[in-house]
Amino acid sequence: MRTAILSSLLLLSLATACGKGAEQDQWIQLFNGKDLTGWDIKISGYPLNENFRNTFRVEDGLLKVSYDEYEEWNSEFGHIFYDQTFSDYILRVEYRFVGEQMPGAPGWALRNNGAMLHSQSAESMGLDQDFPVSIEAQFLGGSVEGERPTANVCTPGTDITMNGATVPGHCTNSTSKTYRGEEWVTVEMIVHGRGDIFHVVEGDTVLAYSNPVVGGGNIPEGYLVPVGSALTGGYIALQAESHPIEFRKVELLDLSGRGH
Repeated sequence: MRTAILSSLLLLSLATACGKGAEQDQWIQLFNGKDLTGWDIKISGYPLNENFRNTFRVEDGLLKVSYDEYEEWNSEFGHIFYDQTFSDYILRVEYRFVGEQMPGAPGWALRNNGAMLHSQSAESMGLDQDFPVSIEAQFLGGSVEGERPTANVCTPGTDITMNGATVPGHCTNSTSKTYRGEEWVTVEMIVHGRGDIFHVVEGDTVLAYSNPVVGGGNIPEGYLVPVGSALTGGYIALQAESHPIEFRKVELLDLSGRGH
């Protein structure tokens, strides 16, 4: 594991350093800063690409999850999916929570969002399905008091391995600090197909796991991929879970063919 971590951190250092030269052009801007081109929307209870009450929008160069057109919260958990699949990559996201959570939403969803990795497609989700089968790099914001790390991992319909054993439970905390208020936070997810996955917050590696497979709880009824199937790649999605959030960068460095 130590060798894998060092290898991944070297790749991350290379990616971070490519602010000039040819490497810079290899970053794929999943969010173009102008509109939602290249993204599909699925909100629970609504058909594919029905953007209920303008939940997902682009304003002032930011991709926003907003609830100012809602009258009440009625479990409209949503996801916005990039329309290409990836396997080996570094995903970099810059986000901040803003405003107040929708009244009536569950307490656990306060300042809660995430990037879904190795996800099923938007079109394969059921009409009323809340979360895609995927690995969630969970983004959390802190309350006024108490610790609440970000870049945790949650496993809707999946299992992962740490220290040679399947991880019990749905979510596992990272070792990150707590980020409060409306400050911008940068998270990188270093993903090696069905191998090691690392979460890095502001340059610090805060979580590592491996061997994602279909399993655990929250597998939709009739899901066609058998339990135990290895997840070697898939779609990337961002969430809408009742608290407004803004993204100013969603970019990806494809590591396919680079070795690690």
